[in-house]
Parts: sequence; structure tokens; C-alpha cells
Amino acid sequence: MPEQARWRYKPRRASRFWHNKAVRAGILIVLLALSGLVILALVREQTGTEGFLVGLALATLPVPLLATVFRWLDRVEPGPWRNLVFAFAWGAFAAALVAIIANTFATRWIATTTADPTSADALGATVIAPVVEESAKAAAVLLIFTFRRRDFTGLVDGVVIAGFTATGFAFTENILYLGTAFDEDQETGSSGFASVTAATFFVRIVMSPFAHPLFTVLTGLGFGLAALAARRARVRRIALPLTGLVLAIGMHAVWNGSASLLGPWGFYVVYGVFMVPVFGLLTWLTIWSRQRELRTISAQLPAYAAAGWLSPNEPPALSSMKARRTAREIARRTHGPGAAHAVAEYQRFATSLAFLRHRAERGAADPDFTEREQELLHHMWQRKGMAGPALTYAARATGRVWVPPPHRDYEGFNPYRI
Repeated sequence: MPEQARWRYKPRRASRFWHNKAVRAGILIVLLALSGLVILALVREQTGTEGFLVGLALATLPVPLLATVFRWLDRVEPGPWRNLVFAFAWGAFAAALVAIIANTFATRWIATTTADPTSADALGATVIAPVVEESAKAAAVLLIFTFRRRDFTGLVDGVVIAGFTATGFAFTENILYLGTAFDEDQETGSSGFASVTAATFFVRIVMSPFAHPLFTVLTGLGFGLAALAARRARVRRIALPLTGLVLAIGMHAVWNGSASLLGPWGFYVVYGVFMVPVFGLLTWLTIWSRQRELRTISAQLPAYAAAGWLSPNEPPALSSMKARRTAREIARRTHGPGAAHAVAEYQRFATSLAFLRHRAERGAADPDFTEREQELLHHMWQRKGMAGPALTYAARATGRVWVPPPHRDYEGFNPYRI
């Protein structure tokens, strides 16, 4: 099948300047780089060089853990790293820069225009900061949803992209808070567990590293639900992200206002009664969504097996994380790392194919559905010689054998039958 092996679908490029992907990427990289330089300079100015370095070291600690957790959630259909890097950079640089400028301006304006200037900080933190910060972070999710629509297919994608954006934002914010605390300790001579730095580290890094991701994940869920909605449901596709953003702002406002509104113990009350249960609920929802993705694979791929593109045991193997891992391991032991990489690519293409067909059944088909379907099938065919036997072995080794469901009719499916 040499001609099909070389075939690759390439969407027609739009002629307009802004629709050129290289141009868009170049502009975003330049803007993010400039934002990074400016925000880091502002933070260093407020914390001092020594405080900045201490804050940077301490703020880095939760980043690998949070990134690993969100990447683990995305294991079924891993999104491109470029999207996640962009999301993190946007949160750390662009969103943080917008937040620090807008929050500072708003707080000063409140202090000069109200009769009670002492309440400016509390009012700014409770009302202004949640709106500014969550809107700035939501912009990254919106950009990927709009310009990388092929990579944004459901709830898990929304959670992961929002999580990486918020992790980047919290990273920069933690540098500022920890660096400022260290600078204050240097002036007062405090050290050890009694220092402001230790208290700030405990609250922001130990107790609540998930706070910003938790807020922004609500926005991500709104975009994820919009991605699942039919294309004709335009009102829903607009209302769901806006609803998620409003919920994120509301939760952020409750968190920021906990101490000022409920007294010195307000933080701990909101943390235990509100934040932890919501965190548990969203964690359950995200894991459930990941299991739902596996069920989608199990339901959609048998059609391609019936048409001859997959062997009968491949759909159940591809819908099991254990079988997927077994297939990669047997390929690596038998033929080396290159074979394991080919199997991993095959699994990724097959997952994208299942989600593509699932969206079409829901009325949310991509405009280039047929061409994209052919592209994925041919990419899979190029790797089938290595991946097919490994997945068949994995299906048998894990006890997963496919039996065609009697209520599904695959007769005549797929004109590109082998």
C-alpha cells in the first residue's frame, strides 16, 4: 500500500496574513517574551534581587507536581506540548502582567475615590482581583479553543489547559508573595518557623498549591462542555464558557475575601468547608471524564474494526490504559524504543479517530471530517505492522477480547475499506 503510506491530508491555507500559523505563533512568542521580561522586572523591583531569587526557588517547588498531575489526566489523548507550554507561559507572563497592572491601578483608584481608603486593599482583593485574574487566565483557554480547535475536544482538555495556565499564573504570583515576605523578614530579622516567609510558604505552597488551578478549571470545564456541544447550538457554546468564568470569579472572590469577611479564622473555614469539598468534586469529575473518554474509544472503534482497518482485538486494547501500556512494553522489549514510539503514535491516532467520530455522532463534526478521518486512518496504517500485533497481544494478556455488540450495525460503513 505504498501510495496510501505516503498520503497525508493538508488543509488548504488561508491567504489572509493573520490566518498564517507561523505568523500567529511568531507574534504570540514575541508578546509572551516581552511580557515575561516586564513582569519579572516588576517582581524583582518589588522584592529585591535576593528576595526574587528566594521566591523563585520556593515557587518552583509545586510546579512539577501540578504539571505531572494535569499531564496524567491527559494520558488518554495527550495534547501537544506546545499548547501546554503556551498555556503555562501565558499564565506566568501575560496574565500575571495584566493582573499586577490592573490590580494596582484599581486599588489606588479605590483608595483615592472612596471615603474609606483603608478598605481599598480588601475591596480590590475581593472584587477586582478575581475578575481581572480569571479573565486574563481565561484568555489562554479561549485562544487554544479558537485556534487549536482540533486539540480541544472535551472536558479533560479544558481542565488540563486551564490547569497549566493557572499553574503558570500561581508560579509568578508565588514569586512575588514569597519574595516580598523574605524581604520583610530581612528588615525585621525574623527567621525560621516564626518568619513571614515560612508562614507564606505554608499557606501558598503546602496548603493551597491547587487554589488557582481550582478556580480556572471551572472556566476550562465551561470550554470543554462547549467543545462537546453541537455546532448548531451556538448559544450554548457561548453561554457555557461564560458560566464557567463567572463560577471561577465567584470562587476566587470567596477565597480572597475569606479573611476580611469572616475574620482571622475565615481562611481556614473556607478552606475546610468550601475549597476541599469542591476540589474533591472536581477531581472526581475529571477522573470520570477520563474514564468516559475510554468508553468513547470502546464504542467508536469497533466500526473501523468491522470495516477492516483494525483487528477485532484492537478496540478493547485501545480502551484500556493497562493494555495500552502492555502493548508499548512488549514492542519495546521485542523491537526497541522506536517500536514503542510507533505503538504510542498509533494509540494516539486511534484515540483521535474515535473522538472525531464521536463528535460527528453528536452533531459537532469538524468541517473537514472526511479528510481528517482519512488522514488518521492512513497514519495508523503506516504503523499497523508494528502496533497491530502488540495490541493484539496486550488484549489477550489483559483479558480484553472484543465481541461485536448486537445493537450496532456496521454494514456498509467506511467507503475507504481495505
